[in-house]
Formats: sequence, structure tokens, C-alpha cells
Amino acid sequence: MSLAEITLRTINIHAAKTHLSLLVEDAAAGEEIVIAKAGKPLARLVPLEARPGKRRLGALNGKYEIPDDFDTMCAEEIIEMFEGR
Repeated sequence: MSLAEITLRTINIHAAKTHLSLLVEDAAAGEEIVIAKAGKPLARLVPLEARPGKRRLGALNGKYEIPDDFDTMCAEEIIEMFEGR
């Protein structure tokens, strides 16, 4: 779904409470709904974006090398910064 496919409408808060399930269905179908009180916009009901795919373990295997002294790298400089030396 592209931004151009999302339509926009404003509805007052009382009507939103009365028709929440319908509004949620409309939002899930791509409509963007602004909820207003006394004509002042308060909130937006928008469709959720698709969840990203499942992460694949080891995707960067062999692309980066972690140095053996990773746990102690720059330890002296870090201590000096914290102690204000």
C-alpha cells in the first residue's frame, strides 16, 4: 500500500466511540481517520505497516571481524573520561 492509496477523513470522538470496530476495519483497509473533539483533531487511526520479515541468524557471518581485545579496547581512555583525567 502506498501513501497515495491512503484516504483521510475526520470523525468526532462520540461517533468514533460508537463505531470503533467499523473505523478499525476501515483503517486496516488503508483509510486514515482523524478523531476530533469540537472540531479540533486529537488523534489519528492509521493502518499498521507490514511487519518486517523474520530475521535470519548469521546473515553477516564472515563480513566483519571482532578483534580479540574487543572487551578491553580503549579501556584506559574510557576510564580517563569517566574519572575526568
